[in-house]
Amino acid sequence: MAQRRPDRIRGPGHDDFWAWCERGELRLQRCAACGRISWPVVAECEFCGGLELSWARMSGRGTIVSGCTFERDYYKGVLPLPCETILVELEEGPFFISNPVDLTWREIEPGMPVKLVFIDCEDSGGPFKLPVFEKA
Repeated sequence: MAQRRPDRIRGPGHDDFWAWCERGELRLQRCAACGRISWPVVAECEFCGGLELSWARMSGRGTIVSGCTFERDYYKGVLPLPCETILVELEEGPFFISNPVDLTWREIEPGMPVKLVFIDCEDSGGPFKLPVFEKA
């Protein structure tokens, strides 16, 4: 059964990101001019201003930098509380905010290796695959 989630950001660039997720791939924008990876979605490279961006496949591996537990209902009943959230540094460098799978705040440790998985979710726009992380 799909988990209910807050509405995704949609539009130019964002729809491409979600299309890759639907295929089971985490892809982020790489600049042709400087080779750096931008996240979240941008219209031009945040490092050099380059306009030629392509979607580079990420390995799905990373490490936890930090974690927190949300106890306030910011999304008005959409997410169950408490809600665990982690900051992951991807192997390729960018930071990615996500929810851990099967990890509680007591188990989350900085430096813990994690790997990407996709879970079935839905929002007001319909079903989608959400990239999340589990212990590697």
